[in-house]
Amino acid sequence: MTAGAVILALCLFQVKHYLADFQWQSVWMVETKGQYGHRGGLAHAGLHGALSLPVLVVIADWTPVLFAGLLLSEIILHYHIDWLKAGVVARRNLDEHDGAYWYLLGLDQAAHQLTYLAILAVLVMTGG
Repeated sequence: MTAGAVILALCLFQVKHYLADFQWQSVWMVETKGQYGHRGGLAHAGLHGALSLPVLVVIADWTPVLFAGLLLSEIILHYHIDWLKAGVVARRNLDEHDGAYWYLLGLDQAAHQLTYLAILAVLVMTGG
């Protein structure tokens, strides 16, 4: 991947993440992410994976096995990052009025961004 493709990918992942986490995430998804295996959390993570597919198609050479592995990895990681954060928020009874809530939200978002960097690292290392 060229440097330009990496920058484009980062921009597209940012837009994708904004849409999936802040525009198209339903109350049902938010309220059920802390219940392990609930369809709401799975649907939210699946939305992230589905929206990453067009990003990969735009930025990398089509490699079905590699794309499937990256998308499945993103879905699994996204799901568990959200589930962990939701569980801590619930156990500590936190809301937007608590500083710890914002700390956890920032940590959650940073973990998602590191996932995108890992995806790009795999693409760069594999010549994707």
